[in-house]
Amino acid sequence: MARKPLRKITVALAGNPNVGKSTLFNALTGLHQHTGNWPGKTVSVAQGKLRQGDVEFSFIDLPGTYSLDGSTEDERIAGEYIRSGQADCVAVVCDGSCLERSLILALQILESADRAVVCVNLMDEAHARGMDVDGPALSECLGVPVVLTAASRKQGIRELLRQLRLCADNADMPPLRPGGDPIVQAQAIAGKCVRQVRGTSQGWRQVLDRVLVSRRHGIGIMLSLLLLIIWLTVWGANYPSQLLERLFDAGYGVLQNWLAATPWWFRGVLVDGLYATSARVISVMLPPMAIFFPLFTVLEDVGYLPRMAFLLDHGMCRCGGCGKQALTMCMGLGCNAVGVMGCRIIDSPRERLAAILTNAMVPCNGRFPALIILGSLFFPGAGAALLVAACVALGMVGAMAASGVLNKTLLKGESSTFVMELPPFRRPRLGQILVRSLLDRTVYVAGRALCVAAPAGVVLWVLANTGLLSTLAAFLDPVGWFLGMNGVILLGFFFSLPANELLIPVILMVLARTGSLQSTAGVSEGLLVASGITWQMALCTMVFTLFHWPCSTTLLTIYRETGSAKKTAAAFFLPTAVGSVLCVMLHFVLQTLGA
Repeated sequence: MARKPLRKITVALAGNPNVGKSTLFNALTGLHQHTGNWPGKTVSVAQGKLRQGDVEFSFIDLPGTYSLDGSTEDERIAGEYIRSGQADCVAVVCDGSCLERSLILALQILESADRAVVCVNLMDEAHARGMDVDGPALSECLGVPVVLTAASRKQGIRELLRQLRLCADNADMPPLRPGGDPIVQAQAIAGKCVRQVRGTSQGWRQVLDRVLVSRRHGIGIMLSLLLLIIWLTVWGANYPSQLLERLFDAGYGVLQNWLAATPWWFRGVLVDGLYATSARVISVMLPPMAIFFPLFTVLEDVGYLPRMAFLLDHGMCRCGGCGKQALTMCMGLGCNAVGVMGCRIIDSPRERLAAILTNAMVPCNGRFPALIILGSLFFPGAGAALLVAACVALGMVGAMAASGVLNKTLLKGESSTFVMELPPFRRPRLGQILVRSLLDRTVYVAGRALCVAAPAGVVLWVLANTGLLSTLAAFLDPVGWFLGMNGVILLGFFFSLPANELLIPVILMVLARTGSLQSTAGVSEGLLVASGITWQMALCTMVFTLFHWPCSTTLLTIYRETGSAKKTAAAFFLPTAVGSVLCVMLHFVLQTLGA
């Protein structure tokens, strides 16, 4: 008996942000999905497949948008794809707990799509608020099939798939005729189809919102949360980092034994150069990211990040930016590369470029080890914690100030209007948080860092074992002293380009005159004091740690996001210029006071 030919159906998922579209996409596709950039664009799009009998569904998760005719790249891509007719069917995802708002976009899509099904999602939240949606009445008003779902509980998924198949197999539907103002039309339809079946108390949500977005309490709560996340990241990463170092040390010994018969230079390049540098980057870089990104994603998942942006919008407006840039700066605390990618949410190209160019001034978790070690060695006790916290604040203020200068000079223009929805508070989805934060962010960033760290380790080994490393340090000494540091420290900054975590290990490597980063594992950080580095030099080093060129991963991300070598170069030199000026000024002040 011959098998039926496989029927392939392409479905586009469209809807506002925060309507559970990603949850629905995950419920439909499971693990059979991948994420990549739209061809020729920097906007990410997720695609996934589902095989059901003789039908294979291909789902395309379009960027969340509020309009098909907006000015952002997300909105343009969604509108162009829907109008192109490339999808066999469009699933218009609406929020059942706030149907009126979702219907404004749904009406626009139904005027443009050839075939569509309306999926009213988040019905579990709607029921929790004492609301119900009359599906048949809504279907009659819109002229298309309507399916009620609760994607987080996988309710209504089977019926949705059935309707999508019927929709794709049927002839093109007549386009919905414009009915005047879509806002007025959405109000009328929602009034007819949404029922309040029972009373429910939502007072606690309103009270919580008033507290979180108030200037009196909200700023303090926000700062406390950020400091808690940073503290948990730094404190929690200690043991995993030490464990990874021990594992990599054991691997180092095994590789040395395996390659004992090979020439010394080959063994040195492969083990002491490539392996030792990559191992040091992973052991120091991976644990903090694996802690920070899940914690930060929890804030995103429960709906707190838009409220944070609202709080910071006033301050960012004074710098010519908007609250969305504040979100990207907070992302930069974990990794500047992720912060740069987050700049996609900024609508204005001018403001987006300013945010990209200044994000590296926010100290990422890769800079915390150097700040903590220098602070603990030269400013022990409570002074170290206060100094590190002051460094984080200085980095944020520096990024805002630099954005303000750019927005009022080279990137001068009219500020955009900040529009961001405050979504309802939701219970965090821990499974999705772990997948998104660990796979999409942590592993992705670590992979990019390794691509540069591995070859850089080979170069570092060659220079160390030919005596050129000490020569370079001596050559850089005058510039280093002028900046309030020395040549060894400045050389450490150059070789920490692959990853900021390498700064202190490279400095110790040069001071101890070892030929490999692996040898620094047993070198005490007290060598920094013994080598003649003073607290004044440490202070200048901490300032330059905050303000210098981005790491290679961030630079690659900037080039990918902007497509411009000139803008990438600007992102390299801007923070470096700021750091150099600040260090020279600080050095002069400290010398004057010392004299």
